[in-house]
Amino acid sequence: MGKFNVALDGPAGAGKSTVARMVAKELGYVYVDTGAMYRAITWKVLHEGIPLEDLSAIADMTARTRIELLPGLAGQTVLVDGQDVTECIRSKEINLHVSHIAAIPEVRERLVAMQKAMAAAKGIVMDGRDIGTSVLPDAEVKIFLTASARRRAERRYLEMDASGISLDDLEKDIERRDQLDCGRKMSPLRQAEDAVLLDSTDMSLDEVVNAVLELCRTKTEWR
Repeated sequence: MGKFNVALDGPAGAGKSTVARMVAKELGYVYVDTGAMYRAITWKVLHEGIPLEDLSAIADMTARTRIELLPGLAGQTVLVDGQDVTECIRSKEINLHVSHIAAIPEVRERLVAMQKAMAAAKGIVMDGRDIGTSVLPDAEVKIFLTASARRRAERRYLEMDASGISLDDLEKDIERRDQLDCGRKMSPLRQAEDAVLLDSTDMSLDEVVNAVLELCRTKTEWR
C-alpha cells in the first residue's frame, strides 16, 4: 500500500507528542501535534486578554488566527500569526486553561478542519484527544496511549519547568484534565473501537515507539 495515517490518542502526559514525533521520523512522515494547536489558541486568548467566559470572542479570534507547525532541529516549531510560541505554550498557565478552550465547539470545528486538511494526502502521524474518533476516523493505524496518572505526572515533572509546583499537585492537575477531557460534550476523550490500547506505565520510551512501529507493520504493508 501507499502512505497511511497514524492516529495516536490518549490523556494528558501520556507521552503522545514524543512518541508520535519519533514514529513520524522513523516512517518518514509528517508529524502533527494537535495539542500544540489548542495550546496556541489558549496562548493567544490569554495574550490578548480575552475573558475565558467570552466564547463568542474566542471563536472570532480563532477564525482569524493562523497556526503553522514547522519541523525544526529541536522538534516542532509552533507559530501563531508568524510569532514563535513554541516554548511559552508549555507553561503552567496554559496547562490550566487549555482543556477549557479545547471544549469550545467553534474552536474545535476550526482546528479539526485544519487537521483534516493536513492529513488528506496521507503520510501523517497525528496525536491528540479525538484523532481516531473524530479527526481521522479512517486512519489505518489507531493507538490509544495511556499510563497511570502518577506515572504521567512524573514524566511531565521531569520535562517541564516544575518550579513552584509539586509532583502531587501536578498529578492532581492531570486528573482534573482527564475529567474535563472525558466529560466534555463535543469529541470527548475516549478510545476508538478499532484502536489498540497501549499502557506505557511500565514501558520505556523506546519500547513504546517500537510497539507503535510494530503495529504499523502489522496493520499495513510498511516494512
